[in-house]
Amino acid sequence: MEDKELYQHILGLNTPWSVREVKLDTDLQQIDIYVEHPSGTKFCCPECDQSLSCYDHAPVRQWRHLDSCQFKTILHASVPRVKCAEHGVKQVKVPWAEKSSRFTLMFERFAIDLLQATQTVTGAMGILRISWDQTWHIITRAVKRGQARKEHKLMPRLGIDEKAFKKGQSYMTMLFDLDNSTVEAISEGNNTESGIACFSQLSTDQINAVEAIAMDMSAAYVKATKASIPLAEEKIVHDIFHVMKLANEAVDKVRRGEHRERSKAGDKRLARTKYIWLTGKENLSEKQEAKLNDVFTLQLETGKAWAYKELLRDLWAHETAAEATVYFKNWYRRVIHTKLKPMKKVARTIKDRLANVVSYCTHRITNAVAEGINSKIMSIKRRVGGYRNPENFKTAIYFYCGGLDLYPQ
Repeated sequence: MEDKELYQHILGLNTPWSVREVKLDTDLQQIDIYVEHPSGTKFCCPECDQSLSCYDHAPVRQWRHLDSCQFKTILHASVPRVKCAEHGVKQVKVPWAEKSSRFTLMFERFAIDLLQATQTVTGAMGILRISWDQTWHIITRAVKRGQARKEHKLMPRLGIDEKAFKKGQSYMTMLFDLDNSTVEAISEGNNTESGIACFSQLSTDQINAVEAIAMDMSAAYVKATKASIPLAEEKIVHDIFHVMKLANEAVDKVRRGEHRERSKAGDKRLARTKYIWLTGKENLSEKQEAKLNDVFTLQLETGKAWAYKELLRDLWAHETAAEATVYFKNWYRRVIHTKLKPMKKVARTIKDRLANVVSYCTHRITNAVAEGINSKIMSIKRRVGGYRNPENFKTAIYFYCGGLDLYPQ
């Protein structure tokens, strides 16, 4: 098989396009492929598909193709233009690349697969042997086409959470589809306006289809949800993780205060026990459990706070919100009559938001998907040393976590 015929098949070229010449440059380690069409060929207007004679040609352009024989492979062609009575002079579509791209379709598809696999621009660009700007251009184009194709599917179960963009007080608000584990909307900031900006990116049908939305106990996100989602009061679910985080922090405050007091008398038994009190009993190692039991028998305030924290975990095991409400009220009465100020503060906080805490028993959703995606985003961010540009950060999130159809067609 001759080189021209071989590359005709490699490139998937059909009439009227054909390979005119193939050149090998061993010094540059590059293969150049020159493509042409017969004189008199008619082409379609890219706007209306009307078949028209060739008006003229644009200057010769180059497209990077997949490497062949470990050499860079470059396609060269002069793209025809047609003159349409309705749309004027237009450059025709070529079958090997999308408009304004400097890469063939096959190269872009491979690059997207590689970027998804490596999850780092630097790693992919080294393998592809292209620059940072060229690699980022592929990502940007992929996200743009993915968002253009995206269908407004209904998402009955959502999550909303914040993500630190960079050190300091720079945050982004993200809206998640909990059923498909995808990021659906992003806005800058973590206030009420940021939440509303995320919801505003959904269609009216999507807004009306929301059945439940998981979030932490942020007043800003509660307010944004109530302003955007019909009957939001019945749909908000405060995430178990964040509620228990408050309880764990309260236990640690009790431990630290009690440790300071007992240390004055030389009692160091609470030293280096922080994570024992913060870990669920079923997750303790044998050594940790033995130490917990040893300290717990001393009837310390820390032990009491830990016991109430463990009892609180059973709140979400109830079948209905009504049962959970009864359980909480009993738990609340017991805690509120103790001297454990940090735990009492948590009890009052939950009481104020109780309807949206026990709503878990109705909707059975958590923000675990959001936490998982946040971890993935942090991993990607570390690999590139952080994103200084918020728009680039958004693009990266959509590329890796948006569930978009990124490939060129």
